Amino acid sequence: MIRISFRQGMLAGFMMIVLLLGGASLRSWLVVEHFVDRSRQNGEQALQVAASIQELGERTVDMVRSARQFLVLQDAAIRQRFDDHLAQALTVVDRLDALDAKPLRSLLSDWREWSEALRLGIDQGTAATELAPVMSRLAETNGLLKGAGQHWIDIRNSALLAELEASRLRLGGQIALALVGAFLVVLAVGWWLVRPLRNLEQAIARLGEKRFDQPVTVSGPVDFRQLGRQLDWLRQRLLDLEDDRERALRHVSHELKTPLTALREGVALLQEEVPGPLDISQQEVVTILQNNVIALQRQIEGLLSLNAAAFESSRLVRRPVGIRDFLGEAAQRHELHSQARQLTLSIEAPEVLVSVDAEKLAVIVDNLLSNAIDFSPEGGEIRLVAATVDGKLRIECIDEGPGVAEEDQERIFEPFVQGRRTASALRQGSGVGLSIVRELVRAVGGRVTLLPSPAGAHFLVEIPDEKKN
Repeated sequence: MIRISFRQGMLAGFMMIVLLLGGASLRSWLVVEHFVDRSRQNGEQALQVAASIQELGERTVDMVRSARQFLVLQDAAIRQRFDDHLAQALTVVDRLDALDAKPLRSLLSDWREWSEALRLGIDQGTAATELAPVMSRLAETNGLLKGAGQHWIDIRNSALLAELEASRLRLGGQIALALVGAFLVVLAVGWWLVRPLRNLEQAIARLGEKRFDQPVTVSGPVDFRQLGRQLDWLRQRLLDLEDDRERALRHVSHELKTPLTALREGVALLQEEVPGPLDISQQEVVTILQNNVIALQRQIEGLLSLNAAAFESSRLVRRPVGIRDFLGEAAQRHELHSQARQLTLSIEAPEVLVSVDAEKLAVIVDNLLSNAIDFSPEGGEIRLVAATVDGKLRIECIDEGPGVAEEDQERIFEPFVQGRRTASALRQGSGVGLSIVRELVRAVGGRVTLLPSPAGAHFLVEIPDEKKN
C-alpha cells in the first residue's frame, strides 16, 4: 500500500490541478496562435489576389490600346510595346495561377487563350474589326476574374470563420472538462483530508469529555495516521490517570470516613456534656466543631457519589421507557420536598417510548430537580419538558430561581462549585450534583448544557434514543 503524507497529497493535488488548467490554457493559446497565422495568411493572399487582378486589368487595357494603335499605324515600336504589355500581363497571370485559387484557374486559362488569339491575329495582319470581339472578350474576362477573386476571398474567410467556430466549441468543451477535472481533484483531495480531520476532531472532543472507552483510529495520510496513534496513546495514558485518580479518591474518602465518624461521635458526646458540663464559650466551640464536621462529611459523601457515578458510567443497561410516566415518577419522588416549598411541578412530555438507561437517567433528573427545588422561590413553578427530535431525547428543566451568574456558567458543572447566587432554601448539598449529571450524561453519549434564560435556570439534557438510531 502506497503511504502518502499530507504534504505529498496536497502537492500532488495542486500539480494535477495545475496540469489540467495549464493544459487547457496552453491549448487555448495554441488555437489563438493558429488562427492568428491563418488570418494573416488569408489577408496577405487576399491582398495579392486583389492587387494582381487590378494589375492584370491595367496591363490588359494597355495591351489592347497598343494592339489597336499598331493595327492602324503598323509601327514596329508600337508592336514592341504590345509585346511588352503582353509579357507583363502573362507574368501577372502566372502569379495568380501560383496562388492555387481554383475559381480563377479556368478564367486564367481563358485569358491566355484570348491573349494568344489577339497576338496571332496581329501577327497574321487580321483586320481590327475581326479582332474587336477578341479584345472585348479579354475585357470581359478581366471583369469575371475580379468577381471570382472576391468570391474566392469570401469563401476562404467563411471557411476560416467556420473553423474558428468549431475550434471554439472544442476549446470550450476542453476547458469545461479541465474545470470539471480540477473540481473532482479538489473534491477527492478534500474528502481524503476532511475525513481524517473529522476523526481527529471527534477523538479530541471525546478526550476532552473524558470518554476514553473508544480507541482513536485515523485513516488518510501517513502523518495523520501517526497523529492518530499518538492520540490513542494519549487516550490510554489519560484512562490510566483517570483510573488512578478515582482509585485514590475512593481510597482517601473511605480512609477519612472512619476517623471522621469517630470525630463526629466525640463532638456529639461533648455536646451532650457526657464528659462533664460545658460553659457557654465551650458550647460555642463544640457547635462550631459539629458544623464543620457535618460539612466535611458532606464533602466526603459528595466525593464518593461522584466516584460512584464515574464508575457506573462504564456500564449501560438500556430498556424501553415511557418518558411521560418516567418524569411523573421523578416528580413523585420529590413531592414532599416541593410541597414544603409550595412549588408546582409541571410535566410536558409526549406518550412515547424511548430506549435509555433508566437508572442513570433517573439520577440525572433527580439531581436537576433537587437543584431546581432548592433555588426556586416559594410558590414558584418548575417545568420538566421532554421531546424526541432527530433520534435524540431532549429533557429540559426550567425553574424560576435566581439563575446562574454569568461568571459561573462555564464552571457550574465542575465538582464542588455552587455558584455565587444563593438558593432560596437552606441547602445541605456538597456541590457535586451537576458534576454527577454531566458524568452520567457523557456516559450515555449525550450532553448537558445551560441555556440562556431571562429568569431562572434552564438546563437541557440531550441523549441518543437507541431505538431510533
